[in-house]
Amino acid sequence: MERLEAAMVKARAARKTALARRAPQAAPAVELDVAPLPPVLIGPELARRQRLGALLGPGPATPHDILRSRVVRQMGEKGWRRLAVTSATGQCGKSTLALNLALSLARYGQFRIMTLDFDLRRPALARLLELRQPPEIAGLLAGGKLADHGFSFGTNLCLVPNGRPVLQSAEILQDAATQATLERLEAEWKPDILIFDLPPIQGNDDALGFLPHVDCALIVAAAEETTLPQLDRCEAEVGQLTNVLGVVLNKCRYADRSTGFDQSYY
Repeated sequence: MERLEAAMVKARAARKTALARRAPQAAPAVELDVAPLPPVLIGPELARRQRLGALLGPGPATPHDILRSRVVRQMGEKGWRRLAVTSATGQCGKSTLALNLALSLARYGQFRIMTLDFDLRRPALARLLELRQPPEIAGLLAGGKLADHGFSFGTNLCLVPNGRPVLQSAEILQDAATQATLERLEAEWKPDILIFDLPPIQGNDDALGFLPHVDCALIVAAAEETTLPQLDRCEAEVGQLTNVLGVVLNKCRYADRSTGFDQSYY
């Protein structure tokens, strides 16, 4: 508990000195120079296995596209660029949601997107993409080249997975070298929106130390699993460190067409 409180104090101080971020702007030329990066192929079977609905046609993609539109509008209005995705506890599906949001934004075509797996204790992006030998993100954060750690999907999405859990994850996320790496990536690759898949808030101080360095955060809650006290505490802690963009209820099961999304239009 003392360590978490100390991390909160340190994180608040870091937020006060955080630099303002450039607003996401639609541009005529939307291709990201990802030629040096190996491509990631996500076929229909992989998309179904990993619940990547953003790539499975208009019906399954609709919830992700609605979230995409709201994210773009709110971040654009505020001039924000860095977005964190977190949750109160584990097993809420935040990593799958973060990847679906990135894929939906890439389909939109107006932005250059970069998604980084910053859940250093339990990386999930490489598993969702079913990569056989994913690189370790620690090398990139220590000053390595993106060409050795990133992958491309299409022409405007860069994916940065992590192949194995990282020791001293909280210290790495708060290290000045990590912030210098992110600033270098922004300068070199010029992404309009960066999505960080962060660890859950409760259980360690990883996310608490990094949240001051993003512009806003989405909180993912699991239907029938995340309790209201857990969600309230998570929202309060995140709100002290960055802007809460919203809360996304995941793993919903709708009884009929009177609730949820009506796909009959398609």
